[in-house]
Amino acid sequence: IDKDALDAQVKERKMQEAAEKAEHERFAHAMKKNDKLICLLEERQKNEIRDMNKALNEFQRNFQRPETRREFDLNDPQALKKDRPARVSDDDPRCSVSGMQKFMGEDLNYDQRMKFQKEQLREWSLQQQKDWKNALADQKLADDLYDKFRIELDRKIMEEQRKEEESRRDVCTAIKTFNRIQAAELDHKNELEKAQKIKDDMDEITCLLRGDFLSENPDQAIGPSSKHPVLVDRWKGLNQEQLMAIRQFQKEQVLEKQRVREQERRREAEWDRQRLQAARAQLLWERQQQRQSREQRQDLDVRNAELSQEQKAK
Repeated sequence: IDKDALDAQVKERKMQEAAEKAEHERFAHAMKKNDKLICLLEERQKNEIRDMNKALNEFQRNFQRPETRREFDLNDPQALKKDRPARVSDDDPRCSVSGMQKFMGEDLNYDQRMKFQKEQLREWSLQQQKDWKNALADQKLADDLYDKFRIELDRKIMEEQRKEEESRRDVCTAIKTFNRIQAAELDHKNELEKAQKIKDDMDEITCLLRGDFLSENPDQAIGPSSKHPVLVDRWKGLNQEQLMAIRQFQKEQVLEKQRVREQERRREAEWDRQRLQAARAQLLWERQQQRQSREQRQDLDVRNAELSQEQKAK
């Protein structure tokens, strides 16, 4: 009953969670739909405001231009350009005494002065061009002289290099001759040294072949005193008697090792036999105990059956 109630509660909770999840999904869908509608309305409002501003600007550009206003002549930026100047020339009839447009000391010969200045500038320009041409001619002359000097200097340098090459060639020839003579002397010296070395090697080989070392004379290993009976640096090995003694000792060692192994094998076999007998005795004892236990249970069962019969009879 508790399990069924628990399953019912779990099922009810799952249904509630499913209902809540469905409600959240419907609410989220409604929120998305409202967000889309709000975005569309905002976009429509922005478009309407843009269209209204565009129409207002178009109307002001077509029907409310600045030049159509009554006060435009007061704020016209081109008013000074359109107006006549206060003084056109020195002979302007509007230049009266009270108009303060002409004063004493003013430059009335401006045209002549400008013409003179232009002529003077032209003369200065021609003089500068002449000076520039003269400077170019002087520079060209200097460059020609420098080129001739460089050519002459290069010729002298080449002549010096040619002489230096000839002297170097003569030095190289003398060095080659000296080196050739030195090489010939060195070859002759090497041949003499090689012949002497071959002779020394042959003498050494002959001495070694006739000596006690290569002939392996066993007597050379005998020391001069009893403290060092054998010279290890001259010892050439054991003789037959020593080898036979070593082999006999090795055979005795092998026999002794076999005897020890046989004793070990017998001892292990005895231990195995004793362990087997102990295990067999343990098994027999366990079987006897099981048999006694089984007989006791049978006797107990019989006794219990008799007691049961007696109790039923009473």
